[in-house]
Amino acid sequence: MEITYTKSLPVKYDVDVFVAGGGPAGIAAAVSCARQGRSVFLAESFSALGGAAVTMLVPVFMDFTDGEHFLAGGIGLEVYDAIKREALPKFRRFCPKAIPAETLKIIYDDMVTEAGVQFMFHTNLIDAVTENGKIRYVVCAAKGSAFAVKAKIYIDCTGDGDLAYYAGADWEYGDENGRTMATTLCGQWTAIDWSRVVVSDKSKLDAAFADHVFTNEDRHLVGIKRIMEESKDVNGISLPNGFGVSNAGHIYDVDARDAASLTQGIIKGRKQLLEYRRYYKEYLDGFEEVELVGTAPYLGIRESRRITCDYRLVLDDFQRQTVFDDEIGRFAYNIDIHSPTNDKAGYENFMKEHTAFRYKVGESYGIPYRSLAVKGIANLLTAGRCIGSDRYMQSSIRVMPGCYITGQAAGIAAAVVCDAHSENIHEVDVHEVQKRLVDIGGYLPNYRN
Repeated sequence: MEITYTKSLPVKYDVDVFVAGGGPAGIAAAVSCARQGRSVFLAESFSALGGAAVTMLVPVFMDFTDGEHFLAGGIGLEVYDAIKREALPKFRRFCPKAIPAETLKIIYDDMVTEAGVQFMFHTNLIDAVTENGKIRYVVCAAKGSAFAVKAKIYIDCTGDGDLAYYAGADWEYGDENGRTMATTLCGQWTAIDWSRVVVSDKSKLDAAFADHVFTNEDRHLVGIKRIMEESKDVNGISLPNGFGVSNAGHIYDVDARDAASLTQGIIKGRKQLLEYRRYYKEYLDGFEEVELVGTAPYLGIRESRRITCDYRLVLDDFQRQTVFDDEIGRFAYNIDIHSPTNDKAGYENFMKEHTAFRYKVGESYGIPYRSLAVKGIANLLTAGRCIGSDRYMQSSIRVMPGCYITGQAAGIAAAVVCDAHSENIHEVDVHEVQKRLVDIGGYLPNYRN
């Protein structure tokens, strides 16, 4: 059964640039664009900016560098330096690679506010109206109201490609069978005696499987990451009150595009973390008193839509370390496709790819502007996890430093298009985009002024 529902909506914001999603890509896009003098409205569905780091409690950023060069220069470096400077003392030794989530929330709040970005939490993008290959406006639903936003340029930083999907763009999803990487529910743990944690988290898995500790025999166990110093008593002996954040356990067959699937996934994830609690307490030294004190409010999503853009970044580009004329950054994180299936073959294939596709120090691949320009829509860019790529490249670019790189490039490009009194992102002066990226600290070693 269907119904037709019609209602007039106010245009609450009429701006140069609309950004959907306030994760690292959205923050970088909004801040970099606003600093170019453009009016920006950012819509974020949760109650904080930061995406995976704060709403999914992912405990680490992954690599900002290729071992020689800081690849996420610009917004990424600002965040990196701010965390080193502002993290509370007990977190500081593990920063900035580890994430002090509460500190990061405030850093992001300050960045977007000081840049003059208009933004609102508890605001969901629910539709986009497109005519003749151009977005006219988007529809948002927020606490207390539904409203429209009009902009010249739109940037999809949702991770799931929601804005592009609503606008009618083409997209890909999962592998050849429509399966995506497994998700994870992160947790916060306390009462860990880190001075006695001397074995791998995986070392006793076989014994635990034999004892039927786990519902799923999942061999991919990233484990609990230490991100904060424990207290010490007067004799300098470590007390078992250490804090850690887990990125442990897979939840399979979750569709990030569907609320019902996400609901079932997070229910499974909560129950699964109790199984990991038993594993750590009963099988590993240093965790005898460990307790789960919190779970993330959202599943850690590794894979969703990949939007069809003017160029599809592919594995061959990784292997060749491709240089592009329209390059807006370079990145070096390895291929990291978690198995979509909970079986031995899936795990072995993950281990094979995870070790096979890695760079030596100083090596990286280029990211072309064309992989941000959504094909068939004149005024839509994308950044972060959902840029134009195959599954291999999505598994690399999806991590937070990669999102800073593509996000700030999208924001700068949007500003350049507006400055040219245009609304067509496919006709942007890429050389000017590159120049402005270099000016704000972006890493473009192949750019020649």
